[in-house]
Order: sequence, then structure tokens, then C-alpha cells
Amino acid sequence: MNISKIRTAIKLLKTPSRMILPLGQNGHLGWIPDDKYLKLVYRCETGQKLNLNNPVTFSEKLQWLKLHDRNPEYCSLVDKYLMKGIVAERIGAEYVIPLLGVWDRAEDIDFDALPNRFVLKCNHDSGGVVICRNKNKLDREAARTKLKTHLERDAYIPSREWPYRDVHRVVFAEELLETSEGEDLIDYKFYCFSGKPTYCQVIKDRSTRETIDFYDVDWNLQPFTGLGLGEGFPHGLKTPEPDNYEKMLEIAREFSRGTRFSRIDMYNIGGRIYFGEFTLYPKSGLGYFLPEEWNIKIGDMLEL
Repeated sequence: MNISKIRTAIKLLKTPSRMILPLGQNGHLGWIPDDKYLKLVYRCETGQKLNLNNPVTFSEKLQWLKLHDRNPEYCSLVDKYLMKGIVAERIGAEYVIPLLGVWDRAEDIDFDALPNRFVLKCNHDSGGVVICRNKNKLDREAARTKLKTHLERDAYIPSREWPYRDVHRVVFAEELLETSEGEDLIDYKFYCFSGKPTYCQVIKDRSTRETIDFYDVDWNLQPFTGLGLGEGFPHGLKTPEPDNYEKMLEIAREFSRGTRFSRIDMYNIGGRIYFGEFTLYPKSGLGYFLPEEWNIKIGDMLEL
């Protein structure tokens, strides 16, 4: 008997509205039209009514974009595997995290062909990741089981993020990026509006006490933070501007071109830049900013 699962079920039963998203994530609400489903989830998760006729906040506008911004190019850009080829073609293979293998099924992963340290990822979601730092200690069956479960998940149904609807799901292996000191990598996530990088979300210390801060393009620490956009706390101390920062801005401009909003993620290890991923709907548009007024201020930057 799994006590943790029982406790979670009891909490959900006590607050029926909290059951909507889990039901959606498990594919039970796929019959609800996109606009009605988004209104339902938004109300249950935020406590607010979703205004799709006149969206104001950043979160509301991301929901509007799910319904109305249907650029077919997005389907390739959100595919983490296909994106490697797109990045190599547009800006150069040196910005791509090296690929070690790709498989249609988790059961087919060839662990013997992989080095001692590597990362396994599903190409269509954010949770299907296995980090291996020592292959001799890796539970291969547990890794296969986790990745198989994620490959079976339809990323479109629970979020109605339509670009994922037609992604051919695969699992791929890539090199494990590491710093020379063995510290956690810093995530640099550029919030771009109409093809213009505006803020950089900096996420640090994921394995200990995760911190999240925002900087403007001149690398000034900003007075707001995001909840649900990552669960960390503001760091409080300014992070140094990364080496080759101007090149990172150039890459963010290149891949956000033609989008009303997109988030371009990168890593920077001692000035060596690696492309992370292309994101259209951070936290599926259910995150929010503090102080409260920044939800509207950042929403104003997103022109529909």
C-alpha cells in the first residue's frame, strides 16, 4: 500500500477543483474543447476567471496564444531532438549538446554503446530525463521504465499546447554537461517579446536550494520573481554576467524571431554556450510573478 498516494488522493477529494489538472494529465478530459478546457484548468489552478476575449496578464495571454498562434514551424522547434539539427544549421554545431544516440522505444536504449556519463531525455516533455553520472551504478530497468512512461504521455492533452500534438516521440542520449568544479549548471532562460530578448531568468543550485532571479538585457537584477515559473527563491546576490553574453543575446534573437513570445534556454560553461530548448508556454501559462503588478507589466510586453 502506497501511503503517499493515498494521502494525495485524500487531499484531492477534499478539494475537488484540484482534481481537474491530474485528470487532464492522465488523458481523461481530452473530449473537452481546448478553449473550455483551458478556462476550466485556469480557474481551478489560479482561482481566477480566464479572459480570452481581452487577456491582460502574461498568463492569460499565453493561454490565448495556445488557441490562436498556430505557426506550423513550432512543431519542429519544440521537439528537443529535431532542434539539434535546426540549431546546427542556423548558428553552428558547436552550440549543440552532442548527441549520443536516439531510439523510438525506451526498451531499445543501447546502454553498452553509451559512455560512463550521459543524459537520457524524451524529446516532447520536461520530466522525461535520466541523468547518469556512473553507468555501473545506473538502474537500467528503472531508467527504461521512467522513460517508457513519459514516451506514452501525450504532452498536448493535459496542457493543450498544440505544437506537441504531432511530435514523433523518441528518447535520445546526449553528453552530460559539467563544470570543471563539478557545480550545478546555471540555466539562462531568455524571455523574448516580438523577437527581442527582454529578461533573462537565471536558475542556480538546483541540487541544493534552487534560486531564481531575473535580469534585464543590461544585466540589472530585477525587482520581481516568478512562482510556478520554477519553484526556487530569489538569490538576493547578483550573479555575474556570463562570458560571451552578447552572443547569447544574438542567439536568443535568432530563435525568437517571428514569435510574439518565446523563451530561449541556454547553458554557458566558462564562455562555451550550449543551446538548451525553445519554449512557448513556460509552466503552461499557469505561473505568476510577484509582486502582483508584474503579471500585468510583463503581460503588456506581449502584443497579441
